Amino acid sequence: MVQVGEVCKSWESVIYRNSRFYSQAAKDEAGSSAQRASLLDLWSKYQANDELLGLHSEDIYVGLLGKSRNVSKHLSFADLTTPSGEVIQICSSAERDDKAHDDFRQVPAFSPVLIRIKQHEAAGVAESNISDGSSKKTVYLDSIRALNSVPKNLIVTPEVQFPPTKRHLQIRFHPELQARLQFRSWLKGMLNQSLLEKGFTDIETPTLFKSTPEGAREFLVPTRQKGTAYALSQSPQQYKQVLMASGIMRYMQWARCYRDEDSRADRQPEFSQLDMEWAFAGAETVQKDINDIVLAALTALQPARSYKEIRGEVVPVVADIPATPPPADQPVAHQFTNITFADSIAAYGSDKPDLRIPLRIHALPNLDPFQHFVSMITHMSDPLIEAFALPLNDCSPSEAQRFMIKFMDELPASLGKNPDGKPQILVYDSSKPLCGFSSLGFEYERVLDLLSENKGLNDGDLVVFQARERPAGQYYSGSTKIGDIRNLLWKSLIDAGYMETPRLGEPGSLQFAWVTEFPMFKPVEEGEPGQEGAAGIAAAHHPFTAPLSQKDLELLFTDPLEAKSAAYDLVLNGVEIGGGSVRNHIADVQDFIMRDVLKMTDKRIKDFAHLFEALRSGCPPHAGFALGFDRFAALMTGTPTVRDVIAFPKTMKGEDPFVQSPSKLSNEQLAPYGLQLGSKSS
Repeated sequence: MVQVGEVCKSWESVIYRNSRFYSQAAKDEAGSSAQRASLLDLWSKYQANDELLGLHSEDIYVGLLGKSRNVSKHLSFADLTTPSGEVIQICSSAERDDKAHDDFRQVPAFSPVLIRIKQHEAAGVAESNISDGSSKKTVYLDSIRALNSVPKNLIVTPEVQFPPTKRHLQIRFHPELQARLQFRSWLKGMLNQSLLEKGFTDIETPTLFKSTPEGAREFLVPTRQKGTAYALSQSPQQYKQVLMASGIMRYMQWARCYRDEDSRADRQPEFSQLDMEWAFAGAETVQKDINDIVLAALTALQPARSYKEIRGEVVPVVADIPATPPPADQPVAHQFTNITFADSIAAYGSDKPDLRIPLRIHALPNLDPFQHFVSMITHMSDPLIEAFALPLNDCSPSEAQRFMIKFMDELPASLGKNPDGKPQILVYDSSKPLCGFSSLGFEYERVLDLLSENKGLNDGDLVVFQARERPAGQYYSGSTKIGDIRNLLWKSLIDAGYMETPRLGEPGSLQFAWVTEFPMFKPVEEGEPGQEGAAGIAAAHHPFTAPLSQKDLELLFTDPLEAKSAAYDLVLNGVEIGGGSVRNHIADVQDFIMRDVLKMTDKRIKDFAHLFEALRSGCPPHAGFALGFDRFAALMTGTPTVRDVIAFPKTMKGEDPFVQSPSKLSNEQLAPYGLQLGSKSS
């Protein structure tokens, strides 16, 4: 039987618990009420729409407020950056409006604001004398309202450098970065307009493609159909060739491409390219059209007048691009050159020649007078000895010698410990016997005349020698050791102030080069996927590139590494900014290259069945080109990294530090795709 006391205790417990519950509920309701009041207050304070902003009124301005310049307690100035990019100067005076001036001084710098101005106000004497004297429009404050709060710990100075995790602040407060993004937008519009005027059709192709061996690692996207996956498109290559068979005579697309490659300064795992294809066209037509659209942009840009210095960097400023055509006598910054792959390797030691570097590489034609010198720099019995000279600016021989020693000590192992022999750098010194070239012997003047191209050398100038094996056949690597040394030495000399390069916008600062007649194939290098064939060779560009001529097609039967392709690259200041080729439009030729030359498996060839079907449907001859837009924009804006022209770039590790991607996956996320995380030991 339950006792009365126990019942009382039980009820007391229930009452206590209920009182706690209602007490917490009351607290929660009070907290919710306070939050509601706070949010409504913020909404009332900062809300904005077109009607409230009054954007159609002539006396209303909105924008981002700059730092206040307080001349006195009663007079202040600040810049306002409007949505159009125009910067106007706001003048706030207590004598004109005491309340508005007090409100103005309370608004933190960098706030988004709405201001009302006093129409038809004339500047006072004090205001005119103290204004910053620029050509900016000055307006006089009637009222101001902040449209959001600003962190109190936000510190901005002209020298500030925000980290990548604060990308939004980088874009806002690094003016050179914003100028580059604005120029990128302008350049895209110019190129797009020129192509549309040439009759190109802008067509979007799928990003979710299939896995095919085009030469780079792919990003795979699993689907809920277990065991299947998309591959993100490396390029629209196959789709655009199919469009040629579909009757689209001129195709273009601003394509997003994805390649799982080791990141470098000029690469991103996802990037943008201006993709183009021409039906009934060859290399000459492609190169002419590309020259036309690039020259149209350069003519409109007028580099001599639009490049400005921003925080120590020379960048084109869109607002300063003249609206009028350039005068006839205005110097041009660009130059276009055509060169074959073989000539580029011989003259510049690279298939990406930087034509800003003076002089060129020369092979010594007769080594008999220099046998002693040759034995000093290489162990090879019959080497190819190449050399080049670089003229220095007002550099004494002793100073050049010190620089050379430091440079050699810091050479990468691939150059400093070259098995063909170390590079030999000699300094021209008129005070020494044979001007410092005693090791060459009395024939040294003939060598110096060759390397200086009969211009002569001066004290402190450098001469570099490098040995390599004489190529038995076609050279197929992208550079030679002496070419790598030449590029590295030139950049080091510029950094040290011993040589100069034209500033962007000056004549010779934009050196374009079309490189043609590339090797069609090269040996497969370790770690490269190639086309997964069994022949031990891979397409130097991609497997859809046509042979250059009938002779090169015939070489595919006997010696594919000697065949040349109908490929072409466009290089700017030593960096490839685009490439293309005449395509194999004959299905049997394409099948022969994949099956008999590359020795791809039937299974892999079947992955291209859609392309073969299109080629066999009366596909016309065609050629294409893709412009690496990120690289082009980076070079045009004077930065060595494409990260400076991409709003939200990836790091060298392929990570986005701003949004913290890529993110880790869980088995719960993977389960719908029939996947699971592997153990660390597996």
